[in-house]
Amino acid sequence: MSSFFSEVTTLVRKEFVLEWRQKYAINGIILYVVSTVFVCYLSFNLRIPDGITWNALFWIILLFGALNAVSKSFQQERDGRHFFYYQLVSPEAIIVSKIIYNSLLMLFISFAGLFVFSLVLGNPVQDHFLFIVNLFLGALGFSSTFTMISGIASKSTNSSTLMSVLGLPVIIPMLLMLIKVSKNAMDGLQRNVSYDEIITIFAINTIILTVSIILFPYLWRS
Repeated sequence: MSSFFSEVTTLVRKEFVLEWRQKYAINGIILYVVSTVFVCYLSFNLRIPDGITWNALFWIILLFGALNAVSKSFQQERDGRHFFYYQLVSPEAIIVSKIIYNSLLMLFISFAGLFVFSLVLGNPVQDHFLFIVNLFLGALGFSSTFTMISGIASKSTNSSTLMSVLGLPVIIPMLLMLIKVSKNAMDGLQRNVSYDEIITIFAINTIILTVSIILFPYLWRS
């Protein structure tokens, strides 16, 4: 077990070192979020949209931001590097480290997106705690789902297209629940109204993580 955690820690550190050297993921996603929010602001004739529109735009931008950021998890790894990892670390450590790194990246993107949204389009949220918890679960759900799908898509010749085809239908049910909880937080409803959705999202995240750990070794050996 200590060896597993050591492998995961080393791989996560490797991901941060590579990102610090290249800086294409964070810089590209920040540019995407800022430019998209600004275009939305101009589209509404320099006015702040209503709460329903604000909520929908926020999650749509985060969804495609996650798709662009996490899709490169395995695509940027060359076949020679895959073979090198295969000899050194376990496949479970690889998928867990990818999910951890992408979760941290998505949390950064999510809170950065919330900051830009609040700065440009206002912040109609009344229950900030519920909204932050929902945002946290959404970031984990996006990252874990797209990380596993990225691993599957990397085995094909047209991985970008396959990533979108496989990822969006899988994430839509979670996205609908995230939007509903966010709407409840914006309306200031009692938190027990959103407990069922919160528990369901948490359960989905747990299932995705468990399935990824169980199935990824078979994908990795193929």
